[in-house]
Amino acid sequence: MVGTLDEGKIIEYFRNKSVLITGATGFLGKIMVEKILRVQPDVKRIYLPVRAADAAAARRRVETEVVGKELFGMLRERHGAGFDAFVADKVVGLAGDLMREGF
Repeated sequence: MVGTLDEGKIIEYFRNKSVLITGATGFLGKIMVEKILRVQPDVKRIYLPVRAADAAAARRRVETEVVGKELFGMLRERHGAGFDAFVADKVVGLAGDLMREGF
């Protein structure tokens, strides 16, 4: 059937790809990040622009407002003690503000 979504193709699409997700601290953004990490752990990187003063602040914000949420419980169970290393390898917080000129 033409126009149908093939979940396998969508999942495979993210293998070894880098993805930029805006709005990751919001409800849908968190879901998107978690879903990609859960169904395609071979994603290369997920870049998350967040409002922050510098790279360290962006990393902390991603840790507390995105991957630190209960939503990531299944991934925490799957990766156990390696969860933090897995996330550090896959998820990159970018300091900035999309609303500012010259972001």
